[in-house]
Amino acid sequence: MSPKESYLIEQPTRREILISLKKQGTLSVQEMARQVGITEMGIRRHLYALQRDQYVRTTICRPSTGRPSYLYSLTDKASVLFVNSYDSLVTELLDEMTDLAGESSVLQLFERRKEKLRKTYTRTIGNKGLEERVAALTRFQNREGYMAGLTKSGDGRYLLEEANCPVARVASRFPQVCQCELALFEEVLQTRVERLECMSEGGRKCLYRIGE
Repeated sequence: MSPKESYLIEQPTRREILISLKKQGTLSVQEMARQVGITEMGIRRHLYALQRDQYVRTTICRPSTGRPSYLYSLTDKASVLFVNSYDSLVTELLDEMTDLAGESSVLQLFERRKEKLRKTYTRTIGNKGLEERVAALTRFQNREGYMAGLTKSGDGRYLLEEANCPVARVASRFPQVCQCELALFEEVLQTRVERLECMSEGGRKCLYRIGE
């Protein structure tokens, strides 16, 4: 990430706009103004700068009656604002490890990481009920930068949505990352977890359905 891109994500108001778009996909100026808590003119000023640098795109929505409205979303270029700058290095090191010791060594590495995380999570979550375990896992993921949100569906199951994946680039090269994460969730939550969408496979978010 360049110094300019670091400034974009660190500037508080602009960061809130970017995170809102990252989490929700598309928003109008009015919706962003309500969420961020500044005037629509202020939102437009930030959007102008983000569009100029090609981080945000505009879509015109033309209803059958009335005036057209404008919706804003992130471009592919904006993904660099949310990605760990060490991704390339990690991927290169794992490639070297594969060449030297085979793919099984990489899988063992991810399994060891999963086991360490499982112990850490279990110490905190303990024997709480499913709702508390899922809420605690969501907090863990947020601390790791996944921008996680949790909802409960009508059938009693939970939907864990992650709007960001700090390891998406690594996972696109080494799918074992996602496999271990899914297994970790099931072990910690002690229930079935199904992945419905995955950013490393081209999805807009990572989405999990939790519960039997």
